[in-house]
Amino acid sequence: MIRVILPTHLRSLANVSREVSLHVDGPATISSILDALEIKYPVLRGTIRDRITMQRRPFIRFFACGQDFSLADPDSPLPDSVSAGEEPLRVVGAMAGG
Repeated sequence: MIRVILPTHLRSLANVSREVSLHVDGPATISSILDALEIKYPVLRGTIRDRITMQRRPFIRFFACGQDFSLADPDSPLPDSVSAGEEPLRVVGAMAGG
């Protein structure tokens, strides 16, 4: 099972706790995890990535194993510890302003 930690506003929207567990067929990638997340929680469709282009929303970031995967190819495999459920994928809502 893949573990995903969601930011507060998405947890509230999906009515879930801080961490959700997902089954992902094939390699664990940002795309495959988001596909599984949107299937299990359809209310999240379009909140993390655009529904048409499937591009990450500007103020959403992805972290795993202490690394920022936000700009990585969404189809590249994540670290084995994420696939094994040892480490979560963190979806973070970034802030802007001054």
